[in-house]
Formats: sequence, C-alpha cells, structure tokens
Amino acid sequence: MVADSFISRKIKFKGNIAAVATAVSFFVIIVAVAVSSGFRHSIRDGVAAMTGDIKITPYVSGGQDPVPMPRHLPSEEKILAIPGVVEIVPAISRAGIVKNGEIVHGVIVKGTPSVILTGAEGGAEKSPLAVSIPHRLAEITGLQAGEDLTTYFVGEKVRARKFHITAEHRDIIETDDNLLVYAGLEDMQRLNGWDSTSVSQLEVRVRDASPKVLKDIEARISYILAASEDEDENGLFVISSARSYPQIFDWLGLLDVNVLIVLLLMTLVAGFNMISGLLVMLLRNIPLIGTLKALGMQDRAIGRLFVRIGAEAVLKGMVVGNALAFLFCLIQGTTHLIKLDPANYFVSFVPVHLPFWGILGADIAAFAGIVLLMWLPALSISKIDPAETVKAD
Repeated sequence: MVADSFISRKIKFKGNIAAVATAVSFFVIIVAVAVSSGFRHSIRDGVAAMTGDIKITPYVSGGQDPVPMPRHLPSEEKILAIPGVVEIVPAISRAGIVKNGEIVHGVIVKGTPSVILTGAEGGAEKSPLAVSIPHRLAEITGLQAGEDLTTYFVGEKVRARKFHITAEHRDIIETDDNLLVYAGLEDMQRLNGWDSTSVSQLEVRVRDASPKVLKDIEARISYILAASEDEDENGLFVISSARSYPQIFDWLGLLDVNVLIVLLLMTLVAGFNMISGLLVMLLRNIPLIGTLKALGMQDRAIGRLFVRIGAEAVLKGMVVGNALAFLFCLIQGTTHLIKLDPANYFVSFVPVHLPFWGILGADIAAFAGIVLLMWLPALSISKIDPAETVKAD
C-alpha cells in the first residue's frame, strides 16, 4: 500500500475531458435530486394546506350547512402518540359564492387558526374577516389585496359576509371549480353560529407524507376512532391526501423514477468518460506497467493503482459538481429564476430543496458506480507482457 501511494503521486491523470464530464454528471445528479425533493416538499405542503395530510370529518352530511364536530377529541392524545404524527389542526370548510359586480363564482372558504395546535390550544390575534384569495379567483373577479370580497353562504338561510382581502396565494390544485379562500377560524365559527369548541374537520399533519406512511397512519387513526367508547368518535370519517389526490402522488412517484434514471445515465456517462481517460493513461504508461510486473507487482495491485488515480480524479469532479449544484440551488431558491406553468407542474417556478441524506446517497452511489466501471480497462493490464515492454523500452 505504501508503494501504491508513492507511485500514484508520481502519475498524473491527464483525462481533462473525462474529469469535466464527471463534474457535469455530478452537477446534473445533485440538481435532479434537489428539484425532485423540492417538488415533493412544495406539493406536500400545498396539499397539506388544502386538506391536511389526513382529514377527520363527520360521516353525516348537513346539506348546505356544515356539520360540527368537537375541536378536541377524547382520543386526541392517542392520535398524537402515533409515530410520525406531528400535530392536529382544527378547521372549518364551507361552500360559498363570491360576487363582484356582475361576476359570480363559487368558492370554498376554509377557516384555520392563527396558531397551529401541537396537542395544546394556542392563539394569537388575527384581523377580523381577513382572507387570502387564490390567484385564479383574483383573475376571474378582478379583485386584489386591499379590496373587499362579498361572499354568500347558502344553507337553511342565506348568510352574507364582507371579507377584507389581505393576501393572494397559489394552491397546488387551483381549478375554477376548486378555489380555496383562507379565512380565520373564529370568523367561520361565528358565521356558523358555533362556539370555540366546534369545527367541521380536524387535519392531522405527519412528518413523512409518503403514500405508504399516510395510508398506514390513516388506518391506525380509523382503528382508534372505531374502537373508542365515545359515540361521537365512532361517527367520524378518516381519509388521507394520498386517497384524496392519488394523481398528485402518482406524479411524484413518476418524478422519483425519473431521478433514478438520471442518476443511472449520468453515472454511465461519467463512467465511460473515465474509462476512456484511464485507457489513455494505461497506454501512456505501458513501459511503467511492464517494469512494475518485472519487479513482481501483481496485476490486481497494478490495476488498483491506476483505479486509485482515476478515483482521485472522480472525487475532484464530484466536489466541483456538488459545489456548482449548490450554487445553482442557492440562486434558484432565492430568485426563482426558472419559471414553470402551474397548470402543468402545480407550482410557478422550479422548487429546490437539498436533502442531506439524499445528496450523500446519490454521491456515494454515483462514485461507487464510476469506480467499478473503471475496473474494466484495468483488466487489460493482465495482457501486458513485461518482457515485450521492457525490450521495447
């Protein structure tokens, strides 16, 4: 091993094109992982804001009027104790009709607390009748922040409220028949004539929003409520966002497959470029290889020597590629330079997120794959005859 280290320091890897290709490959791999993770986090947060990761509602329907349920369930502590459950958010959703001049459009008004519950009630003062409207509704009605939004709620009797628009937002699913207006929970409780202990739904937020985890936690919550001795809890319905929006999670799953394909392709591209660089280095050092064989060094040891030199070049390319990828993610994350069509991609710009373990895993997998590929040209060392090379030298 001492001889390997000494000789490897004397031989320089001169495959500059291969080294550049390796750096580019690692850049593409890290950016692909960051974008995939960014989409997952952005879309997961968007869906969670609309419906929660898992939603608990009454089974029965009240027609146009929402059906109340307790803000705090007797089994709340058991639900919060499920591994992966982070918090329970009370909410009220109700269909409404907004009007601005001659323009009339249906919406869903969702009331949420100013402070999210984490097992204990919290609160903060909120501007009364303040709402945030979706960007699409602003386009349809011509309303914007600072103006009033007149909304009619139809039930046993028609109720009207004049909300004040304080913000504008984009939802992950912002179709014309599914426009979500966010309001204060207290405002919606007063609208329905409920006290502070009544809501229309509870939204369970979880740490890992993968479909498998969501369905598992959904089943556990359903079991807890069904086994409860409280009759009110027996009449509650549980559904996860994975079942409510399967098309979104299927799209995210397809995105993960694409990242794996990118990882494989970029590893092959970098690997074959390094193979060509290593072959050139072997051809340039045939006399040295013959001499080392004549001195008694085994083929495997010589191969390990040249692979080690190539691996050092790969490592440098990995560092450069990672640095450039991190710089790109920093610029994109702060400026949102690259835009997208929300109608096709759910978000208006390319989201990026740098998951430490995901990036580390991609780096290790790509590095190991490239090094393994470099053993292919190293096998040709066994065909070099030391007598011929020394004679030629």
